Amino acid sequence: MFLTLLFLICMFGIFGKLLVIAFQMAWGITKVVFTLIFLPLILIGLVVGGLIYVALPLLLIIGLISLIAGATN
Repeated sequence: MFLTLLFLICMFGIFGKLLVIAFQMAWGITKVVFTLIFLPLILIGLVVGGLIYVALPLLLIIGLISLIAGATN
C-alpha cells in the first residue's frame, strides 16, 4: 500500500512537470507561428483590401514594440 501511494505521488509529480513544460512549449510555438505566419498575412490582406491606413500604423506599432523588446533582452 505504501509503495503504491509513493508511486502515485511520484508519477503525478513527474507527469505534472512534463505537462507544464508541454504547455510552455506549445505557447512558445504558438507565438512564433502567429508572429511569422499570421501577422504578415493579416498585414498583406489589409493592404490588398485597401486598408493601408490601418495596416501602416499597425506595422509601426508592432515594429516599435519589437525594437523595444529586442533592446531589453
